[in-house]
Amino acid sequence: MTRKIPFYHHDLGQAEIDAFTAVVRGPILTTGDVVLEFERRFSAYLGVAHTVGVTSWTGGAHIALVELGIGPGDEVITTPLTFIASATAIIQAGATPVFVDVEPQTGNLDARLVEAAITPRTKAILPVHLYGQMCDMRALRAIADRQKLAIIEDCAHCVEGERDGVRPGLLSEAACFSFFATKNLTCGEGGAIVTRDAARARQLRLLRLHGMDKTAADRARDGYQHWDMVTMGWKYNMDNLQAALLLPQFDRLETKARRREALAQLYLNELAGIAGLSSPLRLPGVRHANHLFTVWIGEGRRDSVIAGLQQRGISCVVNYRAIHLLTYFRDRFGFRPGAFPQAERIGDETISLPFYPTMADADVVAVANALREILA
Repeated sequence: MTRKIPFYHHDLGQAEIDAFTAVVRGPILTTGDVVLEFERRFSAYLGVAHTVGVTSWTGGAHIALVELGIGPGDEVITTPLTFIASATAIIQAGATPVFVDVEPQTGNLDARLVEAAITPRTKAILPVHLYGQMCDMRALRAIADRQKLAIIEDCAHCVEGERDGVRPGLLSEAACFSFFATKNLTCGEGGAIVTRDAARARQLRLLRLHGMDKTAADRARDGYQHWDMVTMGWKYNMDNLQAALLLPQFDRLETKARRREALAQLYLNELAGIAGLSSPLRLPGVRHANHLFTVWIGEGRRDSVIAGLQQRGISCVVNYRAIHLLTYFRDRFGFRPGAFPQAERIGDETISLPFYPTMADADVVAVANALREILA
């Protein structure tokens, strides 16, 4: 193969350039009316009452945990098959992540195992909608209600998802989103928290900006007034520049979602029957957000397959290795292989293939042919 196929390529264009330029030419670069408009549009898209724009998923999850009163001595149940931030945000809040193994066919947190992991110190469940397919939120909500726990959803992969008639943010105390460079909705960095609770949203707005009760935009609009710091806060506020890049994308979010679904189906058709390769189960009746297209390569061949793809000019990544076996978690918490066998198996088999809305059908076929050749 002579032509390289990138793992991801964004589709930002003139609409985003124009929106960004308009902010640059205006007086407020930091949090202001453009962020408010993004928050309104995002809430409307998801059907939730309140959105709080932040600088990253991690910052959003951190203050969501803090707002819920979760801190030292508390435990939060989550999955070991995720990006490290799902666990490190819990640690940053002062609490302890408690891992529960995943479903063998989807990689999502196994709701059937959650209740056995609950202790008197457990305060919340943090499920991750892996690859873009939602966890069983109805089952998790029933457990949380029974045990008097909060739920904070990791929706970094799942803006467009739906399961059992439930969208992200509708069955949790808070749901956190990422707008990182490769996400379906992106501004390079950035994130958001959504919640159904008005008082929680007001507190999160304080926590995202140093605990201050007025912003720079407030002072620019209304003239200088003394501000107060009413609580401990952090510097996690989304700015107008990030929001400007996000807003034009709402107009094509559903079009891109349909294209992602078509590409995923093409991949599934082209990969069918290749020995040594499988893919996560796509549950019937679920709207998959298709953030990633991931395959599983067994028999210890994953790394050699990655090397073979890269030799052919095809970029790929691993989402994710089981994080409890990373050095920090092994050293701090004493985890060893065998603790969460399903997460470890999937973490050892996973490859995320090139996948983005502007990807050509011919590139999907080329990737599939390369996999067929390597695994033959």
